[in-house]
Amino acid sequence: MLMNEARLFDRMKSEGMDAIVATAPENVTYSSGFWAMSQWIRRGPQAYVLTSAPGRGPQAVIASTGTLDLIGDQDVSIRDVRRFGFFAIERDESVELDEGEKRVAEICESEDYGDPVSALVAAIKDRNLESAVIGVDEIGITPQYYDKLVEVLPRATIRRAASVFRHARAIKTAEEVRRLRRSARVAELSIDAALAVARAGISERELAYAFHAKTISEGGMPVLGVICTGPRSAMSSGQPGDRILRAGDVIRFDVGGRCLHYRADIARIAVVGSASEKVKKYHAAIRAGLLRAYELIKPGVKTADVFNAVVETVRKEGMPHYRRNHVGHGIGLDGYDAPNLTPGSTEVFEEGNCICVETPYYEMGFAGLQVEDTMHVTRDGVESLMSTSSELRLVG
Repeated sequence: MLMNEARLFDRMKSEGMDAIVATAPENVTYSSGFWAMSQWIRRGPQAYVLTSAPGRGPQAVIASTGTLDLIGDQDVSIRDVRRFGFFAIERDESVELDEGEKRVAEICESEDYGDPVSALVAAIKDRNLESAVIGVDEIGITPQYYDKLVEVLPRATIRRAASVFRHARAIKTAEEVRRLRRSARVAELSIDAALAVARAGISERELAYAFHAKTISEGGMPVLGVICTGPRSAMSSGQPGDRILRAGDVIRFDVGGRCLHYRADIARIAVVGSASEKVKKYHAAIRAGLLRAYELIKPGVKTADVFNAVVETVRKEGMPHYRRNHVGHGIGLDGYDAPNLTPGSTEVFEEGNCICVETPYYEMGFAGLQVEDTMHVTRDGVESLMSTSSELRLVG
């Protein structure tokens, strides 16, 4: 089970919601296990999951006919699937279908509601929720479909509810932690693969090929791949190019794929040959800030207090000019879950948070330096989900 049902239902109850509708790709998968591919690769395609408060009816998936094969091919336990839209799927009657195929065939024979809102409204009415308070995640539904939903349910109260899902997703289930640990490990192995070929004379692009090939071979999917070297490492969002590595170059990794739908986001620094005194000094300072976070984070601690302590530590350890807008964020199905580690945040750490703590530094003409670990907040502090050290590495 991915969804933290108790936390979701508690927040729904506190906000007076009788049901909630997931529409964003992350929230659809979170609510049901259904990964609607078209939602994840482009803007616009609609897929929803209706979740009623306890006792108000079972969940329902609303999906386009063209994605029904994914219902049969994934671990989606929800039986009520409402389809919409024409999509041609033929069948060889002489062949015995497997269980997944049979399920797809059965759904294909069900009513076509024409559009996603009509399918959703049918599920809502079947649960006698047409006069209920319904939260709708406003991130994935188009404005036109949102307006139509409000129009065709005049007796219902429709409220925006993306924040309800964000609240629920902040506390990870055991299965989510397992997936995040695996995703982080794949990212580490991919960095190791890139560094195994790193030496003077090869290009950033060759590092990226090695990195992403390892991610894929380990069962992950590439997502984030900032791999830049030398002065280009100061480009915060820089993408691998044709620059050739030279002795003394910094290699900055700010990377992570998606494994079992869950994200990784980690950062490591290596140097080709030997590191300059400035690189060693600055790297030690930003790493001290990361290690300070490990000491401070526990349930009940304000995220803003950790931000201040991390920045102050980096300054005291050799970088008095250090500045940041944040030093971390939650991670899960999305790369930026709750909570945020910013100076203005009012959030506090809770047991079950999974977070990335990072202390990047970008100086044009010099280099970019960054360390970032993924952590799981426990009852008494944090456990690292990392298997490798954030220490400076020398290669080539």
